[in-house]
Amino acid sequence: MRWRARVVVTLKPGVLDPQGEATRKALNGVGFAGVEDVRVGKFLEVELEAASREAAEGMIGEMSRRLLANPVLEEFRYELESR
Repeated sequence: MRWRARVVVTLKPGVLDPQGEATRKALNGVGFAGVEDVRVGKFLEVELEAASREAAEGMIGEMSRRLLANPVLEEFRYELESR
């Protein structure tokens, strides 16, 4: 079966996010004064072949832990749908 995973990778709570802080300041500078915090992450779509949902979840979890996210600084979540 074919699967599509949508993976969101974000910094763990407590990890400094200079890009998020710069974005927050820029938003405030153009008139969005109510923005108190911005966290920047990344979004990936991965299409893969796997025999079952469980196999696809295992694959995307391993991909995320080994390559897509840095487990020291980042956490990830994903949605999986059959194609």
